[in-house]
Amino acid sequence: MHTVEKIGGTSMSRFEEVLDNIFIGQREGDALYQRVFVVSAYSGMTNLLLEHKKTGEPGVYQRFADAQNEEAWRESLEQVRQRMLEKNAELFASEYELHAANQFINKRIDDAAECMYSLHKLCSYGHFQLSEHLMKVREMLASLGEAHSAFNSVLALKQRGVNARLADLTGWHRDTPLPFEEMIRDSFAGIDFNRELVVATGYTHCSEGLMNTFDRGYSEITFAQIAAATGAREAIIHKEFHLSSADPNLVGADKVVTIGRTNYDVADQLSNLGMEAIHPRAAKTLRRAGVELRIKNAFEPHHAGTLISQDYKSEKPCVEIIAGRKDVFGIEVFDQDMLGDVAYDIEITKLLKQLKLYVVNKDSDANSITYYASGSRKLINRAAKLIEEQYPAAEVSVHNVAIVSAIGSDLKVKGILAKTVAALAEAGISIQAVHQSIRQVEMQCVVNEEDYDAAVAALHRALIEPENHGDVIAAA
Repeated sequence: MHTVEKIGGTSMSRFEEVLDNIFIGQREGDALYQRVFVVSAYSGMTNLLLEHKKTGEPGVYQRFADAQNEEAWRESLEQVRQRMLEKNAELFASEYELHAANQFINKRIDDAAECMYSLHKLCSYGHFQLSEHLMKVREMLASLGEAHSAFNSVLALKQRGVNARLADLTGWHRDTPLPFEEMIRDSFAGIDFNRELVVATGYTHCSEGLMNTFDRGYSEITFAQIAAATGAREAIIHKEFHLSSADPNLVGADKVVTIGRTNYDVADQLSNLGMEAIHPRAAKTLRRAGVELRIKNAFEPHHAGTLISQDYKSEKPCVEIIAGRKDVFGIEVFDQDMLGDVAYDIEITKLLKQLKLYVVNKDSDANSITYYASGSRKLINRAAKLIEEQYPAAEVSVHNVAIVSAIGSDLKVKGILAKTVAALAEAGISIQAVHQSIRQVEMQCVVNEEDYDAAVAALHRALIEPENHGDVIAAA
């Protein structure tokens, strides 16, 4: 029974450590196999290929999409080539491996450049619109990053005597794209997990187009589908940190504990707060397939990490994690005509979705609804203006807030609300709103944005540190 394991871009950029801690470590012989690795592009590569995830600085794709001149995107693509070749030189001292790595990525980049040039020229004719093809270009460019890191990983493993095999899911030169699940099954048909260590690209080319739905979150979707399709014993995500009871930078590294076990409900709550243990759609795939997920620290290989399963509940009700997010605005809509009219909520929710604002939570009373949404201030203001235009009698106000959550697989803790309110009051923090659902896996407190750090520390101090619950798994 094999495992399917995902390694993120930041970890891949520390490749020698990844070899020593994850790919090989102390393993020899048969112990090297029965594993599939899904790898992301090296840190920063996808930013160069598409656009910077945080700053929005344009990469190759964005310059091509602007279509102002050919030189802009060509220059940007050559910068990517140079960065990739530098990475190859950093990884391989042997002339044979270095030549193979350079030849592979040069050919891919040359193919991409030729394709983009031909498309740019074709779309200079009125019958063809560049906008109709941009998503395919985006996917093609994104695939270069994963192909680069996956091919290099196989080269490095073979150099060390491991029988490694590349599962190239990018569909390069494939005549017709297959449906996503069929593409995964087809690519893994005939692989002998007993004798081959498989390295797969995080990007999968398929007829549905993964980036249409998941944009840059596609690698976890690929990872989950491989685990489900191949009947993995366990799915493992290697991160640069443990899944802990809170952010150690806010609470103190000596006070946090690693969450030894939890369930997929808790993982979904973390995703809602923008602190993904795993993408919720990927979690859904694993859940349905009955595959447990383990979150491990890539640089502490002997620690068992956190095991996430479908049915787990803590031995006794307790808070496992204090988490939250700061990039939240409360859009408060007050209108006395709202009473009993559900159309308000439906229409405003549609409007926020059209603006691509993410609604973390919402609350309502007889004549008001407040949406706690994440997005840029510009889009938030745009939403407020559109709501005012749609409902002229309504009063719309925007609040800068943060959400702090107490999360656990079984949160039926007697007096937890009283403890929470008291802890925040003692820290001098004013609560703007409180949410707790019947499902009892999360309790959210809305506070002023400037109180976020202090609120996380106060709740961890009150709800987790005194309990010292026994859910931490000892190192393996």
